[in-house]
Amino acid sequence: MSRIGRMPITVPAGVEVSVAAGNVVTVKGPKGTLTKQLHPAMAIEQNGAEILVKRPDDTKESKSLHGLTRTLLHNMVTGVHETYKKELEINGVGYRATKEGKNLVMNLGFSHPVIVPEIDGITIEVPSANKVVIVGCDKQMVGQFAAEVREKRPPEPYKGKGIKYVDEVIRRKVGKTGAKK
Repeated sequence: MSRIGRMPITVPAGVEVSVAAGNVVTVKGPKGTLTKQLHPAMAIEQNGAEILVKRPDDTKESKSLHGLTRTLLHNMVTGVHETYKKELEINGVGYRATKEGKNLVMNLGFSHPVIVPEIDGITIEVPSANKVVIVGCDKQMVGQFAAEVREKRPPEPYKGKGIKYVDEVIRRKVGKTGAKK
């Protein structure tokens, strides 16, 4: 069996999990509600405060889906209980971010400000001019939105200017050398 797939998911207090026909799973918690259609071949069993995912057979596809289904379900339970967040850092002279209403407005060295609207399920926070925090209960949506914001001006290797994740390390390159004689 899959090492990840056979691990039980512990449901914390205050979180409700319901499984409907066709493996449509709805998870409600203090931070929000998530609904996702999981693969119909997987059997999802709920025993009190624990959830187990079981596979029908030992084919390669079933083994792959076993761990995936368990991880998706665990991410949903964790998201509605604690939320996920990605922190971005803006580096560069004159590069900064502000929040105006529900829009993230960034000055990134272009002739115009870059405006990114907040989407449903995502909250944008700007604690300082060079830091952006993206918060939400859906892990995939938070990661995708953070990647789209970073894509507006990815970090460049010579001076390190651009938008990067806080824990990201930029491999720097050496610039030009002096004139040859």
